[in-house]
Amino acid sequence: MAYNTPADLRYSKTHEWVRQEGDEVVIGITDYAQHALGDVVYIELPAVGSTITAGEPFGVVESVKASSDLYAPLSGEVVAVNTDLESDQAPINNDPYGAGWMLRVRPSGASEELLDAAAYAAFVAEIEQ
Repeated sequence: MAYNTPADLRYSKTHEWVRQEGDEVVIGITDYAQHALGDVVYIELPAVGSTITAGEPFGVVESVKASSDLYAPLSGEVVAVNTDLESDQAPINNDPYGAGWMLRVRPSGASEELLDAAAYAAFVAEIEQ
């Protein structure tokens, strides 16, 4: 199956995406991840002002199929959270790279090894074999 993998984003092997916006980054889950989860019914995200650490869980997403940890693709301070997702999780499935964004973070240095779109697409293709 072909998944939407925008070329302007970076991706983690735990299926989060990162978009640089000035000195901050926006984080969400990939199209592949939301397809694998199915309909998302609950999300738990960190509070504004908290710190996330690269490679460590920063939240939880639950779907009709499974519950899954969300992993920080980089370290930094959470400067905004998409609170709309608390009452309506549909954007995670319908628009994972737009209205389904989860966090806005001010990076503090460390990051996981992030992949470009082509490398992430190849990684997903490997998983699906």
